[in-house]
Amino acid sequence: MPTYEYSCGKCGSFEIWQSIKDDALKLCPTCGTKVERLISANVGFVLKGSGFYQNEYKNPVPEAKPAAGPKPDCNGCGGTAPCPAAN
Repeated sequence: MPTYEYSCGKCGSFEIWQSIKDDALKLCPTCGTKVERLISANVGFVLKGSGFYQNEYKNPVPEAKPAAGPKPDCNGCGGTAPCPAAN
């Protein structure tokens, strides 16, 4: 069951477990004052069991390859064979 957070003008904020199908509380269970349901930013969930892998829902990003430069034995011409000028 989810935990819902409410704010009461007299008692302050409180949390209560409710079914998703239940209507939101209108009155504070302690003092009977009108309450307001808050949107909780501290929501987390846990995936238990086998079959949940981190890589299943990612788009693989190819690694950037360094630009092909001239070979060490080349004088900058970019050829694949050794340069005659290098000798």
